[in-house]
Amino acid sequence: MKYLELLKNGIISKNPIFVQVLALCPLLAVTTSAVNAVTMGLATTAVMICASIVISLVRRLFSGEIRIAASVIIVAGFVTVVELMLAAYAPPAINDALGIFIPLIVVNCILFARLESFASKNKVFASAIDALGMGLGFTLGLFTVGVIREFLGSGSVFGIELLHDSTSYMLIMVMPAGAFFTLGVIIMIRKYMQIKSGRFRR
Repeated sequence: MKYLELLKNGIISKNPIFVQVLALCPLLAVTTSAVNAVTMGLATTAVMICASIVISLVRRLFSGEIRIAASVIIVAGFVTVVELMLAAYAPPAINDALGIFIPLIVVNCILFARLESFASKNKVFASAIDALGMGLGFTLGLFTVGVIREFLGSGSVFGIELLHDSTSYMLIMVMPAGAFFTLGVIIMIRKYMQIKSGRFRR
């Protein structure tokens, strides 16, 4: 039950995008298409899970003075692996679109927040589940915004054209402002639903 709660926290209750409003940099940059959004989310999730497992395993070996530096080195190693795998196996268009944002996973605030607040204090399996939940929540956030922006801005979803009339496209949705607008509307709808259900305290 504890592990299901950890998953629920990451995906729903403490979703890093819709609840904590973290990691807006990749949200603005890569959610112009659903494919890019999902790829970025899964890459971050993979790094988060691997880093959380290693940090949990070695948490007693590092003192407070070097813990952050050790975490950065561990994360950077896994990010390098993910970057090389994407360069080798991902379609060039996706690899080019994500560009610098894959290496920037190294400084992802969601990742380091979970490493510091959870993985460095808990056992391996619980840390992996927590990282999986937060990673899936992050991926869900990017995917949701990416689908909306791609559909309204380009008339397609996952590259499949759904709207053939280009005059109906909302070009602002392919700009960074479109990500802010989409995120704001989603958060507003979520808060409204919480108020209606009585779960939101003013």
